[in-house]
Amino acid sequence: MSEQNFDLVILGGGSGGYAAALRASQLGMSVGLIEKNKLGGTCLHVGCIPTKALLHSAEVADVTRESAKYGVNASLEGIDISAVTSYREGIVASKYKGLQGLIKARGITVIEGSGRLTSPTTVQVGDDTITGKNVILATGSYSRSLPGLEIGGRVITSEQALELDFVPKKVAVLGGGVIGVEFSSVWKSWGADVHIIEALPHLVPNEDESVSKQFERAYRKRGIGFTLGVRFQSVTQDENGVVVTLENGDTIEADLLLVAVGRGPSTAGLGFEEAGITVDRGFVITNERLETSVPGVYAVGDIVPGLQLAHRGFQQGIFVAEELAGLNPIVIDDLNIPKVTYSDPEVASVGLSEAKAAEKYGADKISAYDYNLAGNGKSHIIGTAGSIKVVRVNDGPVVGVHMIGARVGELIGEAQLAVNWEAYPEDVAPLVHAHPTQNEALGEAFLALAGKPLHAI
Repeated sequence: MSEQNFDLVILGGGSGGYAAALRASQLGMSVGLIEKNKLGGTCLHVGCIPTKALLHSAEVADVTRESAKYGVNASLEGIDISAVTSYREGIVASKYKGLQGLIKARGITVIEGSGRLTSPTTVQVGDDTITGKNVILATGSYSRSLPGLEIGGRVITSEQALELDFVPKKVAVLGGGVIGVEFSSVWKSWGADVHIIEALPHLVPNEDESVSKQFERAYRKRGIGFTLGVRFQSVTQDENGVVVTLENGDTIEADLLLVAVGRGPSTAGLGFEEAGITVDRGFVITNERLETSVPGVYAVGDIVPGLQLAHRGFQQGIFVAEELAGLNPIVIDDLNIPKVTYSDPEVASVGLSEAKAAEKYGADKISAYDYNLAGNGKSHIIGTAGSIKVVRVNDGPVVGVHMIGARVGELIGEAQLAVNWEAYPEDVAPLVHAHPTQNEALGEAFLALAGKPLHAI
């Protein structure tokens, strides 16, 4: 039984936790970082990184399948899932090793084990008491299910989907949000039949409605089936597969059911409420500076209500470290954090949708321009369809950017700068966008909203 003392104790070594540790160390604090599994958390090991490796494999399969139209003679012989697994695991292992080395080089003490908050300044890990002048809670999230829907057998979550050693012939996917459509994209590219079930009226329902509709057309064209606006009722399974029943009586037969209905906060049984911290439905409630109801205790990442994105947790970790160092960092609202869905096609957005902008400012006080990627040379070269929509306040700043098409996630950097810096289209229009790039499409949208469209009538 021992006691260790630090300036800062962080419970959880995922994106939010390790970012806080790195920045706090950089600012001269001693840091104790507690992690029960592996540094890097969900994002590195079972989320962002491995799933994007699968999506790249899927992209290669599609390009190979369609190679003849580019004048390349190639044929797709099939998917070697063991080789895909080696590729995925190699990327994760490399990133994990790099993170471990960085943490060690910064002099951060990593404490392995399950931690429980026992007071506003102490975390118990086994027989050891870890004490900090301040504490950050960064315990992450888990794959949720629905009431009465038991995970097991042929009913799987994204974690089990990553580890499959075969390509299913037919998959039912419960949930048309980011996780659901990304796995659907992978499996379809690998040759599976896929059907998505989404209770809301659209796929990727958190996006601008025009983007959701284009996304649905693209998935329909790819042969991915979906049922919208109907709730799941039940599922049965046997050695041959699953039968999913919807509330309208329709049934869907498949080899597997992927449950992709979102992620829940991992806070149960960790002593938060006993220590006086306000928790609502598992989420830790904070003020805008990310401090909990207990002074000196902060929370970051997926356990804080709002967008559950690795880069949000990462930035929040940096924010709290700088807050503790007295640097008074600026708050970035969830609305202005970029979102990317890495399916085929990709979706990327930041800021207000056209409907939300009209609701906030008045429909007559905003303008939107939707630039079709058909007019963009690079998009034509790589064979993608889609659009880029920019929303502005009339005679005012850009308040939203919404994009769909292959590789548009790479354009979100400029988009988030325009929105967060409250740039006017007239400010951006004179800037030069390299040719031929997809980035030009964003430039064209700014030109149009500035009243001088170049490649549009």
